[in-house]
Amino acid sequence: MRRALSYIWWPLLFGLAVTATYAGIVVDHAIIVFNVTYILLAIAIALLERAMPHETAWLENDGQVVPDIAHTLLNKGVAQVIIVTFAFMGLAEYVASSEGGLWPVQWPLALQVVLGLVLAEIGLYWKHRLAHEWPPLWRFHAVHHSVTRLWFLNTGRFHFVDTLSGLAVGMPLILFLGAPKDVMIMVSAITAFIGILTHANVEMRCGILNYVFNTPELHRWHHSKVLAEGNRNYGENLMLFDQLFGTFFHSPRRPPADIGIQHPMPATFVEQLKVPFSRVPL
Repeated sequence: MRRALSYIWWPLLFGLAVTATYAGIVVDHAIIVFNVTYILLAIAIALLERAMPHETAWLENDGQVVPDIAHTLLNKGVAQVIIVTFAFMGLAEYVASSEGGLWPVQWPLALQVVLGLVLAEIGLYWKHRLAHEWPPLWRFHAVHHSVTRLWFLNTGRFHFVDTLSGLAVGMPLILFLGAPKDVMIMVSAITAFIGILTHANVEMRCGILNYVFNTPELHRWHHSKVLAEGNRNYGENLMLFDQLFGTFFHSPRRPPADIGIQHPMPATFVEQLKVPFSRVPL
């Protein structure tokens, strides 16, 4: 029974969350519905982590709950709400209403969302890859990879510079092509849903979906201390560019439970914000 359920959780939770967000668009309350859906998804994952954990050891307190929450509030609350909701959505309305837009607004919304995900992934993939392979960017991204367990609460544990650079490369292309607000909302929502699902400490088997989406099975390898495993699976939502550029990694072996980075990370939120600007090796 447990094994059968492990194949159901990811598509079920993802499908329900996306459907709810679309319903919010239909009733013209997309942002409110998205926020409620995200909270309910987080609660569902939290319960499943206790009932069907992937790694029992990851249920133990790592002493990082407060920094994880602080990073999440800073990133989700300030960067994403202000920049995405107000700046991006406002600009989306302006560009979409202007003449000569290149976006295929005549397509069904589902196809427009798929196109938006693929185009956003171009910048997201290369930014993420560069954050691993270029030391100046790695110093900020290391804050996220310093976690010693994966669970829903450290989904938003990113240095704010890391978050801002991701926003700068993820949405501009589809914005300036004239994607309408509904597409922007759906792409942003899917990114949020996949993000929290990839960090879920829940026994999930995704099968063929691993070759399309970023899943918990793939993302656990991405957090490996072994560079041949960790410097792989850079896709934010889709595995398209990992497949194209040879960075896709999926093994029948069990991903390592011992995750993190080679150098120590300060324990407090404020020090974690400061450490990328210091000379401390990361």
